[in-house]
Amino acid sequence: MATSASTLRIGVVGYGHLGQFLVERILKDGAAMGLTLGFVWNRNTDKLKGSVPDELILGDLSAFTNRRCDVIVEVCHPQIVKDFGLRFLSQSHFMVGSPSALSDPDLNQQLRQAAKQHGRTLYVPSGALWGGQDIQRLNDSGALKALFIRMSKHPSCFRLTGDMLSDWTEGEGRRVLFSGSVAELCPLAPNNVNTMAAAAVAAGTLGFPGVRGEIVSDTALSDFHVVEVEVTGANGFSVHTVRRNPAKLGAVTGSATYNSFWNSLLVCKGHGGRVYLC
Repeated sequence: MATSASTLRIGVVGYGHLGQFLVERILKDGAAMGLTLGFVWNRNTDKLKGSVPDELILGDLSAFTNRRCDVIVEVCHPQIVKDFGLRFLSQSHFMVGSPSALSDPDLNQQLRQAAKQHGRTLYVPSGALWGGQDIQRLNDSGALKALFIRMSKHPSCFRLTGDMLSDWTEGEGRRVLFSGSVAELCPLAPNNVNTMAAAAVAAGTLGFPGVRGEIVSDTALSDFHVVEVEVTGANGFSVHTVRRNPAKLGAVTGSATYNSFWNSLLVCKGHGGRVYLC
């Protein structure tokens, strides 16, 4: 479906901070990287005017088939994955920027089957996850026994359902908001735990119910997010990593994650009817 042997048409769904970053990079550097922009969709199209060429603005997402893209990138909300994921995979490769949607076991299975049926690849970007490919290799070898991830952020950086964090105050320090399975956590913080969701995809034998996650509010973390990963393998093998991702107050996504997504997009050249962590 590519426009040439070396050029891929990219559709970007969502124009928040991450979507804006990807669109700007494709427009600026895409030609040199073999990428061209096929369309940009956002719930509020007014946000696109003046920033995205008019001919690239897609008003109705259902009309994405008319743009004939090789890769569609979702960077807005898990609901889009639920509503359009199967349709996207029937036409193109699909990079899921909100893999927390995959915590729904039925949707997860349906997307995997669609990728296989249509010979497409369901890409899951590593995002802020460090060592994702190593976790996946350990899992595939049958040696992965346990996986735990803790994400700590300033309370202003969380977007949670309900009123779990509505009463925070400056100077309160550290508060554990949730500790349990990633399957239970994803619906509570769908926009904050995509790193954990990517880890659950990498750790396929454990899956979302078997990977343990913890989110921590910490008012001392005014300049960065912290992601800790503890991997347990066979025969006493273990790895513990701590990643500090610079981030502004109120930012859901740390600054280093933007380039991580860009690098993931460069990998999306087709891997044949499967789920691929990139």
